[in-house]
Amino acid sequence: MTASAPVVVQLEAAGRSFGGTPALVAVDLTIRTGERLAVLGPSGAGKSTLLALLNGGLQPSHGTVSLFGEATAGLPARTRRRLQRRVGTISQGLDLIEQVRVLHNVNAGRIAEWGTARSLAALAWPRTDERAGAALESVGLDWAIHERTERLSGGERQRVAIARLLVQRPELVLADEPVASLDPTRAAEVLTLLGRVSSDTGTLVVTLHQPQLARDHCTRAIGLRAGRLVFDTPIAELGADQLDQLYARG
Repeated sequence: MTASAPVVVQLEAAGRSFGGTPALVAVDLTIRTGERLAVLGPSGAGKSTLLALLNGGLQPSHGTVSLFGEATAGLPARTRRRLQRRVGTISQGLDLIEQVRVLHNVNAGRIAEWGTARSLAALAWPRTDERAGAALESVGLDWAIHERTERLSGGERQRVAIARLLVQRPELVLADEPVASLDPTRAAEVLTLLGRVSSDTGTLVVTLHQPQLARDHCTRAIGLRAGRLVFDTPIAELGADQLDQLYARG
């Protein structure tokens, strides 16, 4: 990634409040194609709010957010949906349907491509095509394609969500605390897979609590504290003094 790479998302003095309480305050941020950006900060720092702004699902209370060169505020619903199809998100809850087969959850990544009618048909008559099979094979779950999702372990469900991203082929991948409940080995595996997805499709933004994982898997880090941007640095320059400032008590 270079400074001349296309801009994926740009925030200019972007802020968001809920009921008069600020969650983000005047954030300036530019994310370019090919970056793997770690968003660090304590709980309640505004990390999830930032990701919601980045995928266009939440509008800023102040300032502007531009996604693929278009300001998200005031966009017609059709235009917003078109932009959001280019974004793949893994939320903290994964947003999987536990009671259906793994294949159903993977194919959910193609809803925007298939449309409502075909997607509903796929629920009744699931089809294993090359893309879904390859996605599950790439995350080591080809054996589970017809398993009920609820029978899988937490780490396996994480990989189902990543396979869903693989079939979606998003240009921007947003992952909100994707390894919070995993042991260090599984966490590294999941972040390696997310890095592979973003290498294939474009850009990764991931919220993390563990700075070492950011150092191992990302190219750049920003720190949020009380809704404000504390630092923005290449990962190689992330130092203990910045982390002390970010996580300091009081």
